[in-house]
Amino acid sequence: MNIQTAITMTASETALVDAYTAQLGELPGDGAVLSARDALLNALKTEGLPTRRIESWHYSDLRALLRSVPAFDTAAFAEGVEPLAAGSSVVRVLNGKADVSGAPEGIHIRRYGESLVEGVAAADLVERGTDDAIGRINGTFVRDGFEIEIPAETVLEQPLELQLVQSAGQSHSRFPVTFGAKSKAVVIERHLSVNDAPSLVSVVSDLIIDEGAEITWIILQQQGSADSHFGQVNFDLGADAKLRIFVINAGGKLVRQEVHGVTTGEGADFQMRGINLLGDESHTDVTFTLGHDVPHTTSTEIIRNVVLNRAKGVFQGQIRVAPDAQKTDARMACNTLLLSDDADFSAKPELEIFADDVQCGHGATVIDLNPMHLYYLMARGIPEAKARTMLVNAFVDEIVEELEDEAIIEPLEAIIAAWLEKHA
Repeated sequence: MNIQTAITMTASETALVDAYTAQLGELPGDGAVLSARDALLNALKTEGLPTRRIESWHYSDLRALLRSVPAFDTAAFAEGVEPLAAGSSVVRVLNGKADVSGAPEGIHIRRYGESLVEGVAAADLVERGTDDAIGRINGTFVRDGFEIEIPAETVLEQPLELQLVQSAGQSHSRFPVTFGAKSKAVVIERHLSVNDAPSLVSVVSDLIIDEGAEITWIILQQQGSADSHFGQVNFDLGADAKLRIFVINAGGKLVRQEVHGVTTGEGADFQMRGINLLGDESHTDVTFTLGHDVPHTTSTEIIRNVVLNRAKGVFQGQIRVAPDAQKTDARMACNTLLLSDDADFSAKPELEIFADDVQCGHGATVIDLNPMHLYYLMARGIPEAKARTMLVNAFVDEIVEELEDEAIIEPLEAIIAAWLEKHA
């Protein structure tokens, strides 16, 4: 008989349990949803937040790093902002409350809170595994979000921005999204903090990309300097479908962004690009897993990191090639500019290959700015500080330019330049 006993909880774990008790009467859902929430909370009570003993959290000991948890603030007020790209359709989650009024025509969208109330969301509130701290926290507290269906052959001419604005307290959202066959869309998942009040934000996006769809999903995270941000994207990529995920972290005190996917249709192509701008004493972790489960699929992941001050960063990437996934072509690279003696970055790229007819590779570099490049610019009258900023910009702009849409590229470049101006 296997009996699990509760651990001695930390202050943050206790605060999460107390927050659930305090909010229990207000969390939406029927009996099935409540049962799912209880199961997730019980796992948190008995196992606690993950420590470095859990392999996938080895570089981000969440039990030690999450030192405080703000209470829910139902009186907090936040307003939406202008979209990142002019002309975008915008739907908003303001301090955890969803508003679908800005949704474009031609798609089906409703508040996730309605699915919780009806009980149909109960099946969503499960862990990916015993190390799924984000799933546990989000599933326990999720109140709202968007359930989106983009019908087959639908082409969104303008980006759809999922704008999440937080001013204080906690916010937990979920986005189940289905992209129909041969649909095309650009979706911007944008996280903003409007003040210095500490916040805890979690969001889980579950993407199903059907045959022949072409999707770009951009995550822009600009939480406040005192905020904790936990994000997770899970995807299933169908035959001949293409998915590009861009992750840009330019804020937050404690950040964990996970991307987990599988290719389940032949001809599927997955591309991931990441830019992590890390300063002050922040800790940012990007963890990625991809399963190539069928033959004739491709993937490429390139991550660029700029690390300053006393910041710490992590990239963990794992590609698994199943025995039947012959003709897989998978590449992964993590490149870091470490610009302070007090900064730290850990990179752990992994390949697990069980097929024999594949092309796979991975690599990681950690460097400072090239002194010859710096000298070249300074010899032409450019001040050292400006020359450094130019070189760092060039390092990350190469990734942004892959978006190939000036309406998105220009504001992203402005955000990166403003961050460098402030921190460098």
